[in-house]
Amino acid sequence: MFANREYRALYLSLVTNWVGDYLARAAITVLVYQQSQSVLLSAAAFAVSFLPWIIGGTLLAALAERYPYRRVLIVADIYRMALIALLLIPHVPTPVMLLIVFLASLGTPPTQAARSALQPLVVGRDKLAMAVATNTTSVQAAQVFGYVAGAALATALSPQVALVIDVITFAVSAGLVAAYVRRRPAAHARAHRSHLLRESAEGFRLVFGVPTLRAIAIMVFVLTMFAIVPEGLAAAWAAESSGDPATQGLNQGLIMAAGPLGYVVGGVLINRLAGPSRRDLLVRPLAVFSAFALVPAIAAPPAPVVAVLVGLSGFAQGGVMPTLNGKFVLILPHGYRARAYGVMQTGLQFSQFGAVMVTGLLADHFWLPLVVGLWSVGGVIVLGVLARRWPRPAVFAAAAEAAAAAPTTPPAQPPARPSVATTSITPEAP
Repeated sequence: MFANREYRALYLSLVTNWVGDYLARAAITVLVYQQSQSVLLSAAAFAVSFLPWIIGGTLLAALAERYPYRRVLIVADIYRMALIALLLIPHVPTPVMLLIVFLASLGTPPTQAARSALQPLVVGRDKLAMAVATNTTSVQAAQVFGYVAGAALATALSPQVALVIDVITFAVSAGLVAAYVRRRPAAHARAHRSHLLRESAEGFRLVFGVPTLRAIAIMVFVLTMFAIVPEGLAAAWAAESSGDPATQGLNQGLIMAAGPLGYVVGGVLINRLAGPSRRDLLVRPLAVFSAFALVPAIAAPPAPVVAVLVGLSGFAQGGVMPTLNGKFVLILPHGYRARAYGVMQTGLQFSQFGAVMVTGLLADHFWLPLVVGLWSVGGVIVLGVLARRWPRPAVFAAAAEAAAAAPTTPPAQPPARPSVATTSITPEAP
């Protein structure tokens, strides 16, 4: 797969983008908590990058199918690079800084949608599952490095150092795509276009109208809703556990990086050692375990133990998400991938944003470990219900075969539901 020059460029672009983003996110979270001493505001600083997906992510993602994917990737990188560079101006007020971060994040939906839709064209359907697993695991590894380095730089040096690196990564990403990704026509030709709102709505109808896609979507939304909380509250958790700034930075980095690190380990071990049928069987127990692993946080263990719990939760996610991602992409017909990706990311970001904000608000009034522990108990219950209703593997296989046989030119209306017999619904996918 890495012998493919286009895939190498897309892969390196993806990794450099995410390293810079996570560096900046960790640094901004530290800065806001230092200035406000508020768990809620710190959580808001972490969650502000979710807002573009929530407010207009599906519309922005639909744009990716109106223009060549290569052009979308380059323009979005340059746009974000210019805005993040504004944060390097001395003495930018915190509200203005958060506004700039939000505006820069508006470039994320079309970028991620274009990259997701371009990937099957670059590697082919036969290598798509491996490409998805490789990208997902690598993003988590980038997250580990970005969170640890960002927290350390913010506490030991300055948040601006992390922001400089973020600006550089956008320039590198745009250069890689411009140099090595070949030009292709837009997936949604002008003759097939309608109103942007209508095209966006077609993505919603596809994802939530096809039972297999709907099942994947719901599982992903719920799973991440409970798994994201320690990451979003890490700055406040670390500050409450120690009065030493150096120790706070280390503890924050440990908690924020533990989930992605566990994800990498789980993704590598389970997706390498277990065959497709075994991975299908592991979806339900691992989904439930992702929330169950965080329940002991209610006992307020020290930060290293919290990091271990978060790592175990991340391990379960790493064993589940690549399987669900691969299923989701294979079921999508060509011409709808960017829009469906936009729908998934909008739901994913909304669930994470809501979870971080609600638990941050609760932690401002109640004991933080109690909030996380009880939130995780709720996750075990909800995921247990979804696991019981998860469709059979044969249903997913039939849906993927139907998508493979679909025409490559998108019709005026989204494809009808497959005639394959389906079981109860349960979601998951990114």
